Amino acid sequence: MNRRAHITGWGKYVPEKVLTNHDLAQIVDTSDEWIVERTGIRERRVRGENDTTTSMAAAAAREALAVAGLEPEDLDLIIVANSSPDYLLPSPANFIQHTLGASCPAFTIAAGCSGWVYGLATGHQFIQTGVYENVLVIGVEIISHALDYTDRTTCVLFGDAAAAVVLQPTTEDAGVMTFELGSDGSRAHNLWVPGGGTVNPVSQKVVDNREHYIRMNGQEVARFAMRKLMSCLSSITAQAGITPHDLDLIIPHQANLRIIESAAKHLGLPMDKFFINVHKYANTSAASIPLALVEAIQEGRVKPGDTIGMVAFGSGLSWAGAVVRMGVRETELAHVNGNGHVKVSI
Repeated sequence: MNRRAHITGWGKYVPEKVLTNHDLAQIVDTSDEWIVERTGIRERRVRGENDTTTSMAAAAAREALAVAGLEPEDLDLIIVANSSPDYLLPSPANFIQHTLGASCPAFTIAAGCSGWVYGLATGHQFIQTGVYENVLVIGVEIISHALDYTDRTTCVLFGDAAAAVVLQPTTEDAGVMTFELGSDGSRAHNLWVPGGGTVNPVSQKVVDNREHYIRMNGQEVARFAMRKLMSCLSSITAQAGITPHDLDLIIPHQANLRIIESAAKHLGLPMDKFFINVHKYANTSAASIPLALVEAIQEGRVKPGDTIGMVAFGSGLSWAGAVVRMGVRETELAHVNGNGHVKVSI
């Protein structure tokens, strides 16, 4: 009997503070028109005074657990995708586990924007092999702390958010159907933070040179992203015995609307097949795909029986994709949680 992981709960947390393009124009040499034309981004959320990686992740996780009808003590494993921890040591997963009141193992995957899909694939395999039954996969980032607000090529692109899903086993023709994980470390310096690690430790020189902030070769990353969005989407659907045209919805990494539009054109796909929320949140790195997935479910864009393709790309340079098929029972459809979200199972 084929056992797969399917999504039975989901939740999100976005900070209350909104930073618009007009706000950024007061800080750095840019404009709303310039940002929208090149990225499709209109605003993003940034952490509030009391927001931490742990608190944001825990808020999203609690919502996901509530939708799944689970308590923290029911969890067998917590996987956190994150590149912006509260502290360099220990892993944010440990703090999140403690904050939730869970007693299961927990670890962090630092794969940048691809991290949550890496986590989805990892959680799926723990369930597929029968090791665990209830796995929580969280994507959370506070990217704003690593942005140089004198550099308009990077500070306009990112935002802060958290989103989470609960994975449980199914033997139906549903759940995680295929996945692909990839890395090309030869391109790592195109998107990185050059200072603060063991090679170039924190020092006055690092701070003076602003090397503790994100630096990016935008053109190279954009070319890489478009190629991987197309090739990974084609690969994961081929593994599932379908084509991108057969997907009911595509959830791409929300980095740049122009990248998505260009990939759609080259693949011959209509834009209404893609779920887009980059205009509201910008690039939230590891939180991007799950945040879009949660909103797609809540907005009714994901329906029972749908087949969804998800592709992420980012620092590393890395990429990751998965095909997930909806599987729904009538009893699950009938459940509505306190926030009014209809419970379905992927």
